[in-house]
Amino acid sequence: MAAVVMRGCVRSSDTELTKTQECNGNEEKTVNGKINSRKNGYVKATNLNNGAVKMGGNYAGLQPMDWSQYDTFPGDFEKCSLVTAVLAHLGLYLLMFLGFINKLLFTPKVATERNREGYAPLYNSFDQFFSRYLYRRVRHCFNRPICSTPAAEVTIKERYTDDYNWTFKFTGTERRCINLGSYNYLGFAEPTGPCADAAAEAARRYGLALASPRAELGSCALHKELEETTARFLGVEAAIVFGMGFATNALGLPGLLGPGTLALSDENNHASLILGLRLARAAVRVFRHNDLPHLERLARAAIAERRWTKIVIVVEGVYSMEGSIVPLAGVVELKRRLGLQLYLDEAHSVGALGARARGAADHCGVAPGDVDVLMGTFTKSFGAAGGYIAGSAKLIRWIRAYGHAHTYAHAMSPPVAAQVLAAMRALRTPAGLRRVRTLRDNTHYFRRRLREMGVVTYGHNDSPVVPMLVYTFSSMAAVVERLTQQGIATVGVGFPATPLYKARIRFCLSAAHSREQLDACLAAIQEVVEELGLQYSRRR
Repeated sequence: MAAVVMRGCVRSSDTELTKTQECNGNEEKTVNGKINSRKNGYVKATNLNNGAVKMGGNYAGLQPMDWSQYDTFPGDFEKCSLVTAVLAHLGLYLLMFLGFINKLLFTPKVATERNREGYAPLYNSFDQFFSRYLYRRVRHCFNRPICSTPAAEVTIKERYTDDYNWTFKFTGTERRCINLGSYNYLGFAEPTGPCADAAAEAARRYGLALASPRAELGSCALHKELEETTARFLGVEAAIVFGMGFATNALGLPGLLGPGTLALSDENNHASLILGLRLARAAVRVFRHNDLPHLERLARAAIAERRWTKIVIVVEGVYSMEGSIVPLAGVVELKRRLGLQLYLDEAHSVGALGARARGAADHCGVAPGDVDVLMGTFTKSFGAAGGYIAGSAKLIRWIRAYGHAHTYAHAMSPPVAAQVLAAMRALRTPAGLRRVRTLRDNTHYFRRRLREMGVVTYGHNDSPVVPMLVYTFSSMAAVVERLTQQGIATVGVGFPATPLYKARIRFCLSAAHSREQLDACLAAIQEVVEELGLQYSRRR
C-alpha cells in the first residue's frame, strides 16, 4: 500500500501499534506495543479508522464534487425580516439597559467573591450580569421539576416566586400536562410495560448501581449483552456502552484524537462534542451548518497543508436546536473521495430516523460500515440513560484501552441497561416498528399544521425536533407561560444556546402522542400565536 506523506514524515498506512514512524531521520519507537509519548495521561490515538482509506496522497488533481448528484438540502431555515431582527435586538438591548439600572439601584440576592486577591475570578463578569438580570427574568420557564414519568403526559410541580425569580417555593399543587418537551421519541419512557418490568427485575437482581468503573468491578452480564445487541442493531462489528450520554463524547473523543489531528466540525455541533475536541487537544475548523461545499473547501485546504496526521469530520445525525438532519450520503462520499474519517453523533437520530430506527445512516441509505465512528445515546429514543460508540472491533478494543469513560467513569446502572435491551428487543417486533411509523406520522402532521399557522419552523420534515421561532426572550417566556396554563409542557430556548435574536420554542414529538393530544396542543398553540402575533413566516 502507498505510503502517506504528512508533516515531512513517511508513515505506513498500517495503523498497528507495533510499527515505528520515521520523521526527518528521527524515529518514534514503541515500547511493549505502546507509543512512548504520554502527557497528563493522554495517549496519542492512531486507531480511529473503521476500514476506510487512510488520508493521504495528492488530491489536488481531483475534480470538485458534483453536489447536484446528492441530497444536500441543509434544512428549512426561513430568514426573518430585517424589521423582526432589529426589533429582537432592540428588545434584548432594552433588557440589558434595565439590568444595568437594576444593578445600580439594588443589591442582588447572591453570594459575592471575597478575598480573591491573586486568584483568577470564579465567574466572568458578563456571565454574572446575564444570569442575574436577563436570564433571571425568564428563569421560571426553566428547571421546572416534574413528579411523574416523562411519557406522553407529564406532571409538573407548580411553584411561585415572591422576589422576582431570585428564589422559588412550591405551591403544594401539581399540573398534568401533555408533554412536548421530553426526548421520548419512541414512547419507551413509560411507567408500566415490558421496559419498566425489565428495569425493575434488573434492580432486584443487580441493585441500582455497581459502584465501580467498567474496567474494575463494574461489568455485569447485562453490559455484555447490551453491547452485543447494540452492535447487531446498528449493523457493525462491535460496540461499547457508557453510563452517561454527554460523557460518551466528552470522554471518548480524547481517546481517539489528539495533537496533530484536525477536526472539521459543524458550527451547530453539541456542547459535548465541542468539549471532547477541546479535551483531545485537536485542532478544530468549523464549517457552516450542513454546507457540504464549504466542508469540501476546508478539507481540500487542510490536505494541501500536509501537516495533519488525520482529518476527521464531526457531525450529528439530528441537530437538537435546529431540527435539521445531516446530508449523510454526501458527507460519506466526500470522506471517501478525500480519504478522510467520519465521527457521527446519533444522539437524537438513532431510534427516531430510518424505517428500522437505525438512525441517520438508515434514513439516508448509508451502510453503517461507511461511518468510522458511530456514537449515540440511550437517553432519547430508548427512554433510558447512557451512550455508546460502535464500529469496527479494532476501534472498540482501542476505546476500551484508552477511552477515559470505560476506565474511570461509573458503569451504566443495570436497570438502565435492562431498559435499553427491552426497547431494542421491542424494535425487532411489528409493534415496535409501528412506533417508528407513528413517530414519523406525528412529526409530519405537527410540522404541516404549524406551517399552516404561519409560524417559522426550522429543520427537516422527518425530524421529531421541531423549533418554532419566536425571536425574543419575552416572547419565549410568554409562550411557555401560556402553554403551561393550558396544560402543555414545552421548552423555550434562547441566548446563549441560540443566537441573540433567534429565541425559539422547541417541540419534541413522540410516538406516544395520540392524534387527539396533538390536536389539543395545536389548538392551544394557534391561540397563543394569534394572541402574541408570532406569524412571522412570509410563505403564507
